Amino acid sequence: MKSAQIKTWYVYLLQCENDMLYCGSTNDLERRYAQHCAGKGAKFTKINRPLELLAYREFPDRSAACKVEAQLKKMPKHRKITWLKKDG
Repeated sequence: MKSAQIKTWYVYLLQCENDMLYCGSTNDLERRYAQHCAGKGAKFTKINRPLELLAYREFPDRSAACKVEAQLKKMPKHRKITWLKKDG
């Protein structure tokens, strides 16, 4: 019997063109960032190309990551910057 592999989920912030921030979640951060850079990640990052990965945080499962992502997306930019500076 195979043991279930536990995947870490990530919530991340990208610095994009036009001084915009993008927030997302994934269980494969490297692959997802490459998709964004190639213009295939999300509609937002097709228009506002990512310049760098600013920060990410790890979560034990998709549900936890999605909750934090939803909260972060509702925040104004200055609060997202504060989130960046906090310890995980």
